[in-house]
Amino acid sequence: MTSTQLIQLIQSAIVFGTVILYGALGEILTEKSGNLNLGVPGIMYLGGIAGLAASFFYEFNNPAPSPVVCLVLSFVAAFLAAALGGLLYSFLTITLRANQNVTGLTLTIFGSGVANFFGGSLNTMAGGVGQISVATSSAIYRANIANVSHLGVFGSLFLSYGFMVYLAIALAIAMRWFLGRTRKGLNLRAVGENPATADAAGINVTRNKYLATCIGAGISGLGGLYYTMDYIKGTWANDGTIEALGWLAVALVIFAVWRSVNAIWGSYLFGLLFWMYLYIPGLTRSSQELFKMLPYLVTIAVLIFISLRKKQENQPPASLGLAYFREER
Repeated sequence: MTSTQLIQLIQSAIVFGTVILYGALGEILTEKSGNLNLGVPGIMYLGGIAGLAASFFYEFNNPAPSPVVCLVLSFVAAFLAAALGGLLYSFLTITLRANQNVTGLTLTIFGSGVANFFGGSLNTMAGGVGQISVATSSAIYRANIANVSHLGVFGSLFLSYGFMVYLAIALAIAMRWFLGRTRKGLNLRAVGENPATADAAGINVTRNKYLATCIGAGISGLGGLYYTMDYIKGTWANDGTIEALGWLAVALVIFAVWRSVNAIWGSYLFGLLFWMYLYIPGLTRSSQELFKMLPYLVTIAVLIFISLRKKQENQPPASLGLAYFREER
């Protein structure tokens, strides 16, 4: 592998990894409250289509769209649509105490169905599949934060990405600080570990679960936005890729042992493993598919490893996936 190919592989890994990093960060925040939301793929679908639709209708009706308005509209629409998906999940699992696994899987089906329906409608309005154009919005998301032409390898590896790559890293670091250094973050972790004890200590369990799940869903939805605006350059593809990336995000949560900073390098490693087959000559099609399995196989290996070690700090929140019945406290 040449140095140029290595740089291209790392760049592809970072861009690919950023999509699943957003999904994983949102799910880490959600799971820290004790909610297991398997609807991450559906939530990413909702974020992606909402951001795309907001930009499309604005640019479609304005011959000279404002880049700032495009950015704000798409970003806010994606976050709110995904957060509404999280609110629906919260109402069903926290208020109505529905089974979290079933609700999450249903949300994935619901989100993909809604997104692909509206994505098909946008394609029709734009004149056919692949004709959606949100050039102004996509250009903002894909613009490098600095001119890297004179910075050589350093610029290519670290500065040749859109702002959402760096925003994801900042969110991961901020989440680490919030969960480990602030009173509200510690209260949230207490709810995820033992909601009955947290409730007895005066912590509002329901509010913490709702806020963590809705905000976490909003963050996951930004992964769908990044996919549509940056990864596929401002269009809509009904090929199931967002769903596959959503499940990778769920796997990344386990791989990162519920630590947001670990999710940064873990997401890039997933991207590296996923795209490595492109740079290995002589692979058959079946061999390429085996390479795409590597992120999942690595996650299984990590899960086995942390299970054998039985270290408390590497375990999921104790009440993860369990409904809280206050009357049984």
